[in-house]
Amino acid sequence: MAALQFNIENKDDKTSARAGRITTDHGEILTPIFMPVGTVGSVKAVTQQQLASEVQAQIILGNTYHLYLRPGLEVLEAAGGLHQFNGWHKPILTDSGGYQVFSLSGNRKIKEEGVLFQSHIDGSRHLFTPERVMDIQRSIGGDIVMAFDECPPGASEFNYAKTSMELTHRWLDRCLNHFNNTSNRYGYTQNLFPIVQGGIHHQLRKASCEYISSKNATGNAIGGLSVGEPTEIMYEICALCCDNLPLHKPRYLMGVGTPWNILEAISMGVDMFDCVMPTRNGRNAMLFTSKGIINIDNKKWEKDFSVIDDGIDCPMSNYYSKAYLRHLMKSREYLGLTIASVHNLAFYLWLVKQARAHIQQGTFAAWKNEMVIQLQQKL
Repeated sequence: MAALQFNIENKDDKTSARAGRITTDHGEILTPIFMPVGTVGSVKAVTQQQLASEVQAQIILGNTYHLYLRPGLEVLEAAGGLHQFNGWHKPILTDSGGYQVFSLSGNRKIKEEGVLFQSHIDGSRHLFTPERVMDIQRSIGGDIVMAFDECPPGASEFNYAKTSMELTHRWLDRCLNHFNNTSNRYGYTQNLFPIVQGGIHHQLRKASCEYISSKNATGNAIGGLSVGEPTEIMYEICALCCDNLPLHKPRYLMGVGTPWNILEAISMGVDMFDCVMPTRNGRNAMLFTSKGIINIDNKKWEKDFSVIDDGIDCPMSNYYSKAYLRHLMKSREYLGLTIASVHNLAFYLWLVKQARAHIQQGTFAAWKNEMVIQLQQKL
């Protein structure tokens, strides 16, 4: 067993982009990387075999809030943790459940001890404290576990954002204390990442970065972005955080975002991403492709028998036609949801793999600028 290791292998000379390698007890992760979101231990409409072979995912997410409520810790512990339960034997990151709890605005109460909330399933009441969330994530079995934080709304004014950030910092200290006084589960090392908060306020973000950095964790996350603030503000804050977080630790931008968001953030020095967008948008007929965006519902694709995307390395994208996928989606056939989800995820993984290759080749900046325009075109 060994703590997470991160090595930067190449840097782009025109931007802050870097290509790295994260090593965990469940395998290596080549960065920059996109992590498919498996909220309840499953990436919606996609099998683990498809994630490994078609999508070529290297790490997936599990959600603490949802897995705690169902199937529950008793089942997960009996299975030997989430890796054994869902059959995914590569790295897993578990988020703390903070974002889900705080999104239950009408059904939760925040206090110093933690957050009291009602289950969206049966209305039962539960208390998440920093200590409890560490125990839950130990039981779920993530290779990377996240600190319990408060995620304030994107437009929070300074005083609210400051109070929230200070609470997040106090909770972080409790998370670290409890995490460091408990043992790894299931025979491999678990690693805790703190989360930077501070809303859209530069002063707060810088202070939060400095506080988080002082903890010398194996990696760090940037939270509280893509929650309603304008895109240009998101980029501004992301760049500021990257400038104030340790250079030789992986940086994880939580919940972001579109393909062009990801490319811009890579250029700022972000290494890890997750977002529900590829699967959620796929299930709603939006395809991200190497040439631009497709709404597969549109009649223009009805007799287009060309493959979904011959520009990426995905057997499913290179096999099924746009016309056939449109037919499946119009027929509300489950297979359509799978094809669209697998394609979008494979595209995201292809995109970060391309970014890595261009960083290594010293051509990232020009390629990124071209791709950001190309990927936003509506086909």
